[in-house]
Amino acid sequence: MAWLVLLGALLCMPRVGVGSLGSEGFLPSAPHNCPYRCVCAADLLSCAGLGLQDVPAALPAAAADLDLSHNALQRLRPGWLAPLSRLRALRLGHNELDVLGHGVFTNASGLRLLDLSSNALRALGRHDLEGLGALERLLLFNNRLAHLDEHAFHGLGALSRLYLGCNELSSFSFDHLHGLGTTHLRTLDLSSNRLGRIPVPDLAALPAFLKNGLYLHNNPLPCDCRLYHLLQRWHQRGLSAVSDFAREYMCLAFKVPTSRVRFFEHSRVFENCSASLAQGLEQPEVQLHVQMGRSLRLHCNTSAPAVRIAWVSPQHELLVAPGSRDGSIAVLADGSLAISNVQPQHEGVFVCLAAGPRLHHNQTHEYNVSVHFPHPEPEAFNTGFTTLLGCAVGLVLVLLYLFAPPCPGCRRCYRRTCHCRRWPRAPSPLQELSAQSSVLSTPPDVPSRKASVHKHVVFLEPGRRGLNGRVQLAVAEDFDLYNPVGLRLKAGSESASSTGSEGLVMT
Repeated sequence: MAWLVLLGALLCMPRVGVGSLGSEGFLPSAPHNCPYRCVCAADLLSCAGLGLQDVPAALPAAAADLDLSHNALQRLRPGWLAPLSRLRALRLGHNELDVLGHGVFTNASGLRLLDLSSNALRALGRHDLEGLGALERLLLFNNRLAHLDEHAFHGLGALSRLYLGCNELSSFSFDHLHGLGTTHLRTLDLSSNRLGRIPVPDLAALPAFLKNGLYLHNNPLPCDCRLYHLLQRWHQRGLSAVSDFAREYMCLAFKVPTSRVRFFEHSRVFENCSASLAQGLEQPEVQLHVQMGRSLRLHCNTSAPAVRIAWVSPQHELLVAPGSRDGSIAVLADGSLAISNVQPQHEGVFVCLAAGPRLHHNQTHEYNVSVHFPHPEPEAFNTGFTTLLGCAVGLVLVLLYLFAPPCPGCRRCYRRTCHCRRWPRAPSPLQELSAQSSVLSTPPDVPSRKASVHKHVVFLEPGRRGLNGRVQLAVAEDFDLYNPVGLRLKAGSESASSTGSEGLVMT
């Protein structure tokens, strides 16, 4: 039994020894095929900033993101990306590449991002970018590009962002975008170039979503009236490519480099421009107001039958049959767009893209949809009934005012010596005067008579000023309050000569 225990111990000793040695002096081995001095982490391969003049020969096939920026690369071999079938992003910025050549990207069919910025490229040939059918972002800014082949971007049907800023381009074909389609394109950066002549009709014919991402600032643009009105309209509509860089839009007033003026700050240069020149450049967008929860259908009206029709939603989603990803928007067989239940996320600009052999160029139509919340319906209110009731009440009140006696038994009350209130009579000429003084002296020719029981004192103010602003008033002793017919008018002693001008004095 003892020899079995000894045999087991001898068999276990090598394992323990190997484990202890490995735990004390273990050195992690480099990943398979990782180039010298590069960093490999999962599907990332970074050889940036190593001063490389050539691409490393052995590259791991698992690399999906390859970074070769900040080196001294001057040439790229044709087919050098063949082993990298999983490659999705390639960064070649800040090198010394001056030419690409045919077949450089032949085996990069799955590439999504290509960074060629800050190199020395002077031109792009027709076949330099072949094999990049899935490319979505292409960075070519800060090069020395002065020439683009007419079909330099042909085959890049999925490209959505193209950056060509900070180059030496003096012209650009906006009618066909050098073979680039507008179906997916959202950003086109042409800033800080040498663009001096821009065909305004071709510029105006671009889709609305591309105008929002078309950067033309820091170019020696001509001070053209049609171009001014077009950019001014884009600025008023709030297109970000214009409004965000409004101060950097320049134009040459006298075709001299020193005569640069700012488009949106020196309007005096364009004082003589007629607004009629801008008419017809852009088709105005259709304004639609829809209540939330209702249905909506948009038609893509073209001048000729279109073979392909697609839509772009306010969220920049390309809409083709059967519709959007969330199922809220449907594209029908005739190319129209249908929304069965309008919601706030459907607010914005819908753009229709139509293409076909019978169309002179790709046509676009814009629909600006505004979504409103439903307002609660007010309670039913019968205005006819209330109007009739108001008229009846008003008529009754008028009749009461005109025909109802103020005191029906006044005459009987008076016969029975009942003190009854009388309705005030119509104002007399005497009442047009008001009291001036509360003391009424007796006439001078009657020295001191005993006051009658029917004598009353009235306080008056002159409605019209007489001589010295005074009005004389004499009340007869036999004045009967219940028989005012006996009132007589006479001219005062002091104003007898001026009766016609100063009025009468009542006694």
